Amino acid sequence: MSEIEVLTAGALTTVQDLGRPGWAHLGVPRSGALDPEALRLANRLVGNPEPAAGLEITMTGCALRFTRATTVAVVGAEVDVRVGERPGDPGRPLAVPAGAVLRIGPARRGLRCWLAVAGGIAVDPVLDSRATDTLAGLGPAPLRDGDRLPVGVPIGPPAPVDVTVPRAHPQELHLTVRLGPRHDWFDTVALDRLYGTAYTVSPLSNRVGARLTGAPLPRAVPGELHSEGVVLGAVQVPADGQPLIFLADHPTTGGYPVIAVVDDVTPLAQARPGTTVRFHGPQR
Repeated sequence: MSEIEVLTAGALTTVQDLGRPGWAHLGVPRSGALDPEALRLANRLVGNPEPAAGLEITMTGCALRFTRATTVAVVGAEVDVRVGERPGDPGRPLAVPAGAVLRIGPARRGLRCWLAVAGGIAVDPVLDSRATDTLAGLGPAPLRDGDRLPVGVPIGPPAPVDVTVPRAHPQELHLTVRLGPRHDWFDTVALDRLYGTAYTVSPLSNRVGARLTGAPLPRAVPGELHSEGVVLGAVQVPADGQPLIFLADHPTTGGYPVIAVVDDVTPLAQARPGTTVRFHGPQR
């Protein structure tokens, strides 16, 4: 079987597919790629089915050696790509000779990129998915230098494209929200601040959630909740009043009130620390 040798894993490189949506009834979070459309595109470029597992590479890049000739595609953050000594274009199929090293550089804009390999990453599935869940510990562990990854057999030819249009990576995100199940735990000042002020993505953010810093959201109800279910995009407010947006590896329950729920968290996949976030929602 073809393999990938991980020479440099970088800050955080994980195996991801489209996650575990079919297990929600048992309290298993979806997990999977933080930008599912980016992974789907990368898979289409190399001739894989869209749900095939690839790699999600965060911020600092990685270096990989391929034991057999293959085709890869890199989609997402603005990065430099090299196949051996030659540069490669993100957003298009790239031929990698046997023994060659693929180097993905640090993100210049955006935060994460997704690598698809013809045949897909063929680690053993857990609960119908090969995705790494960094909170629950499901799936393969985050990659380390020296790891070896199996690659499946290609089933389709690379896509006949020369280039794809990259997504923009804005410094300010506008997220649409709807009121959450515990919005009545907050006073009008909190709701005015939520909709009327800017927040900043904290360096403490990860695949579990995007932590924000800014004007605290004061509560109208003292005390704490019993743990209750939370969903992707839930805007939870801990005791310090700083909102936290749950992402793909979020827990299934939480004990802090949820003031709102973000309709689409995909833009947060590329939100570097310092990115401005503004919320928009229904008229009150």
